[in-house]
Amino acid sequence: QVQLVESGGGLVQAGGSLRLSCAASGRTFRDYVMGWFRQAPGKEREIVAAIRWSGGSTGYADSVKGRFTISRDNGRNTVYLQLDSLSPEDTTVYYCAASRSNGATPMEYAYWGQGTQVTVSS
Repeated sequence: QVQLVESGGGLVQAGGSLRLSCAASGRTFRDYVMGWFRQAPGKEREIVAAIRWSGGSTGYADSVKGRFTISRDNGRNTVYLQLDSLSPEDTTVYYCAASRSNGATPMEYAYWGQGTQVTVSS
């Protein structure tokens, strides 16, 4: 049974940092792309960052480039999202997901975590 379990969300002041973790289990993810998404109320789910597990190539949404960093730890089967220079506009639920294809859109992701709330106060 595949499980993606996010953690690390919380309340932080504007300009602060958080590190989100996504612990993956239940299968080998070597051939997968792992993505972090966020979805604000009333808005579509948007991809924030993605990383190819094999090779480690990464991609970011324009809105987070230079502020967020995605990485993975093969030994721990965990993907991280470092959030720096946070602003209130970053407040929402963040989800981890796994895709066996290119991982460019939410529809390509077969497995999802339950989400972790990030709240940035002004």
